[in-house]
Amino acid sequence: MSLNFNFNNPYTSTRLPLFARNVVSTSHPLGAQAGLRMLLKGGNAVDAAIAAAAAMTIVEPVSNGLGSDAFCILWDGKELHGLNASGRAPQSWTPEYFRRKYGDGASTLPKRGMDAVTVPGAVGGWVALSERFGKLPFADLMEPAIEIAERGYLLPPVVQQKWAAATNELKSVPGFAQSFLPWGRAPNVGELFQFKAAAKALRAIAQSKGAAYYSGEIARAIEKFSAQNGGSITVKDFENYKPEWVKPIAKDYRGYTLHEIPPNGQGISALIALGILDKFDVAGLPVDSVDSQHLQIEAMKLAFADTYKYVAEPSFMEVTAEQMLDDAYLASRAKLIDMKKAQDFGAGNPVKGGTIYLTAADENGMMVSFIQSNYMGFGSGCVEPEFGISLQNRGYGFSLQPGANQVAPGKRPFHTIIPAFLSKDGQPVMSYGVMGANMQPQGHMQTLVRMLDYGQGPQLACDAPRWRYNAGFEINVEASMDKAVVQGLADRGHRMEVINDSYQDFGAGQFIWRAGNPKVEGYVAASDARRDGQAVGF
Repeated sequence: MSLNFNFNNPYTSTRLPLFARNVVSTSHPLGAQAGLRMLLKGGNAVDAAIAAAAAMTIVEPVSNGLGSDAFCILWDGKELHGLNASGRAPQSWTPEYFRRKYGDGASTLPKRGMDAVTVPGAVGGWVALSERFGKLPFADLMEPAIEIAERGYLLPPVVQQKWAAATNELKSVPGFAQSFLPWGRAPNVGELFQFKAAAKALRAIAQSKGAAYYSGEIARAIEKFSAQNGGSITVKDFENYKPEWVKPIAKDYRGYTLHEIPPNGQGISALIALGILDKFDVAGLPVDSVDSQHLQIEAMKLAFADTYKYVAEPSFMEVTAEQMLDDAYLASRAKLIDMKKAQDFGAGNPVKGGTIYLTAADENGMMVSFIQSNYMGFGSGCVEPEFGISLQNRGYGFSLQPGANQVAPGKRPFHTIIPAFLSKDGQPVMSYGVMGANMQPQGHMQTLVRMLDYGQGPQLACDAPRWRYNAGFEINVEASMDKAVVQGLADRGHRMEVINDSYQDFGAGQFIWRAGNPKVEGYVAASDARRDGQAVGF
């Protein structure tokens, strides 16, 4: 099967796509290689993804850790499956609990600290994936991460930059300095970082298939640490946690189908935006033109306006995902776009985040789209010291005000992390994702438009300049975007800010596109130059 993509790269990255029959692509080389080791050992793409995810908690701790949440979409060779491994609120969490502690005027949960921590779901997600689809023993999958945590690794540039940037805010948060500020500061580029406490946790997780985490020594250690530092999460909260298998939601676009995890995540934003763009002849507009970029920005604004109003834990939503994706409704939304001027459709302004995305595929056709996150950089900042559990701050996604996302015991908060999967005529085409808070659905849409409307290959679509919508009329763009396009968008009323630091604002993607029969032809893979990672394979 030939690939009808343009591989002549006009953009600033010098990365080339990878062609192989077995592939792992992550934002850190050691994470990708951990997954590759499992494939070489006879494992499948699920084994590779779990091993890579475990390694990533060590090598990119600013973005994820052993206290993360996760989501997954996978093609098992015959059908598509979704896994929601996001955590739930402790049973003690009510609006009254937070108002007693933080005052009647409080409207949001704390950004950092133990009162931002919901039950972490990532480890439970690894176990669920392994039990249902893995080939290798679960303990084998933890081996690379344990080795890296014990021996240490040299810090790469992007991870170091994000690490150092978080230091001042988090240095006094319980457990943070002990774990992440060796020598009283963030490690420098090329310095050795070891995380022996996390190695201890990984061994316990490996030996118990996760039981130590949710009902054993790790859960008890987190309960004790929480109580010592003002939190209320308990072993019982951990024991009650189970990941949920879900059916992905989908929207057709240009003869393909994009699949996303259903709410409580924001993946529906990408589907809404593409459903709106489907009403326009995007391919008739030049790929990097003002018209094309303006149209995509306005479609994304409309998508966010609905997402921030309606998306929550499904049982608390006023409308269904199906209603939000109704074709007639999206056609009516598309009519609101004015090609001559920017408009404010009332979307919110979500915070920036810290997330890792990875994808793996094997020669038997299994493809895995996996995302794991501590939310903001280093999450809550809290790190249980005995086991090195760096805890997320997903509770910050709740509100104390009445509405769909008001905090409640056992409830899941609004989530930003979203894996994606593309199919055509019921068959797998691409496993991909673009990490980075509200940049994720924007990245899903922008890269997919480049591939499906403009025929750009995955690496080109990944390398191309990106914009990021924030709120109102505010748009960030990468410095590599053509100055005439930036000015043209400004002339239409977009408030343009050119950002020179692409590592922080514009997401980072990993892509695996199926080229044909994997045993015969294989895959083409791409990895974003905005991170330290790579795609590897054989």
